[in-house]
Amino acid sequence: MEELISSAKEYKDELYKQLSRIGKCLSSDKRLEILNLLAQGPKSVEKLTQDTGMNVANVSRHLQVLNDSRLVKFTKKGTYAIYSLADPSVVEFLFSLWRIAENQLSDITRIKEDFFGGMEDLYTLTMDQVHEKLDGGDVILLDLRPTEEYEAGHIEGAVSVPIEELDSYLQQLPKDKEVVAYCRGQFCAFSAIAAQKMSNQGFKAYRMAESIHEWEKYLELKH
Repeated sequence: MEELISSAKEYKDELYKQLSRIGKCLSSDKRLEILNLLAQGPKSVEKLTQDTGMNVANVSRHLQVLNDSRLVKFTKKGTYAIYSLADPSVVEFLFSLWRIAENQLSDITRIKEDFFGGMEDLYTLTMDQVHEKLDGGDVILLDLRPTEEYEAGHIEGAVSVPIEELDSYLQQLPKDKEVVAYCRGQFCAFSAIAAQKMSNQGFKAYRMAESIHEWEKYLELKH
């Protein structure tokens, strides 16, 4: 019996060691940022460098850690390495991590209140409200992410307007149109910035805080 108990303990210990590989991998804010960016679609090291503001060497080191933990994978395209999430379950894991952090860490609430509290005329719609407006056909939905992320997947009916092209797009948009903006989700402030800018220019504008992945999950539950 003692031998069986010892064997069971070794089994448990080995499993926890493997599990800790994921935990150690996620102990970096920059690696979490990279995972969130890859949740939007595949990206090269160079693109991740541009989006994160890190240098190529640091991005490459973080990607190696993520790859060793089997959270990302890569393919070769010519001389470029294109990285993506290893499995859709990684996205679900990131959502769970966000929900736990938002519920348990008061600093997250404070950071959000400090940032969004200073924005006047900022209106945030729930996904139910956005869905209702889309069904009614009386709203324009703007996807503020880069074009390649939009092409990798977007909400049906959304128009691709990368944030840097918003000003020129608004010059062609009638002021009587209702507009909803969305971006990369809870970690991205572009939807709030865009909605406030549009409101200041006389548009009836809103933001949706959720990402394309949260929207897809919402539709699955709704149907």
